[in-house]
Amino acid sequence: MEHIILDVDTGIDDALAIAYAVHSPELNVLGITTGFGNVSQKEATRNTLQVLDVLDADQNIPVIPGATTPISGRHIKEKSTRIHGEDGLGNSGLPFSKRTPHPYEAADFIIEKMEEYPGQITVIAVGPQTNMALAIQKKPEIVHLAKRVVIMGGAVTVPGNVTPYAEANIYADPDAASIVFESCMPVTLVGLDVTMQTLLRVEDVQKWTAVNSDYSDFLQTICHYYINAYHQFDPALGGCALHDPLAVGVVIDPSFVKMTPMHVGVNIERGDSLGNTHEVSKNNKNVEVCLDIDVDRFVSHFLNRIV
Repeated sequence: MEHIILDVDTGIDDALAIAYAVHSPELNVLGITTGFGNVSQKEATRNTLQVLDVLDADQNIPVIPGATTPISGRHIKEKSTRIHGEDGLGNSGLPFSKRTPHPYEAADFIIEKMEEYPGQITVIAVGPQTNMALAIQKKPEIVHLAKRVVIMGGAVTVPGNVTPYAEANIYADPDAASIVFESCMPVTLVGLDVTMQTLLRVEDVQKWTAVNSDYSDFLQTICHYYINAYHQFDPALGGCALHDPLAVGVVIDPSFVKMTPMHVGVNIERGDSLGNTHEVSKNNKNVEVCLDIDVDRFVSHFLNRIV
């Protein structure tokens, strides 16, 4: 069983990733750390607690609030209301959770767990890399304690999704991403290169009607909202990409993707290409970049686990 920490900025695809992880017996979710990105950190924390409620997840899974702003304090990406709704969860109207956030800081929690489980922790980071970077800055030795960090982020060989050059999670805190990439920690990058090849179709979501539960109703609400957001950009698509769930899938079964070692850098200079992820050289490879994916097998696995 893989010990994981999920690091999220809980919008719709984060919620799907949380559900996928909680429903996967291969993974032991030690905790979920939250930060800004799709929504504010406070909203991401609230949303994560609500998602765990609707999942009827183990009460012992702690939710630990983290970064509220980028590590440099100089650049803040706007919330993704258009894609994720005013509440970040497709305006699903979930009741407030009776669970309470853990009193720790996210970076401290990451450090503590890596020291408790040396060489065994995989961090699945599906938001900006701020919490991970802060943990590295606080205790640089953890780079030798982590099993790996699997990041949903970047667009090494394809265009970005918030600018022509940058993917949203990296763009939200390029400095933090650069710190993680250059940390000598084993990093796997699950970027738009592969996530944009995935597709959750309208007909897949409609099948959940037969389940008739609060959880399936929630899934339908958030996924229809997400699909409608995608429809604005590509009316012919008929679905939405499974960005964050793919990062979880890669940890459950690495054979879903093919990875290529590369030396990837992040543009941290202000300008049109801020947040761009690119190959720096053919030497000193620091990241395994997912460039190919067995789409049908991954989506089938996700659908079988999610409901």
